Amino acid sequence: MEDTPLTGHGPSSAPGWGRPIIDPCHEAVATLYSFLDGELTADKRARIQHHLDECAPCFGAFDFESDLKALIARKCRDEVPEALRERVAEALRAEDVRS
Repeated sequence: MEDTPLTGHGPSSAPGWGRPIIDPCHEAVATLYSFLDGELTADKRARIQHHLDECAPCFGAFDFESDLKALIARKCRDEVPEALRERVAEALRAEDVRS
């Protein structure tokens, strides 16, 4: 196996260890929504934050998703009509009965 430098761009294996090294960019993008929602452990959140601070492309993706999430939260505040709520609840009850 050829030794490759750990640049953080693409998975590889540590020579002699036989286990993959997690690509920091892949990890950051894969956990973006969990990061934004505060669902990561403190250690993982710190690791992702450090990567975002150092990697402009990943920070760009984070920044876009963060802005998108904030926009959706601001604009999608319509009240759901009571009749629709009742229809959804009824459909869910019917699905529970069938399961």
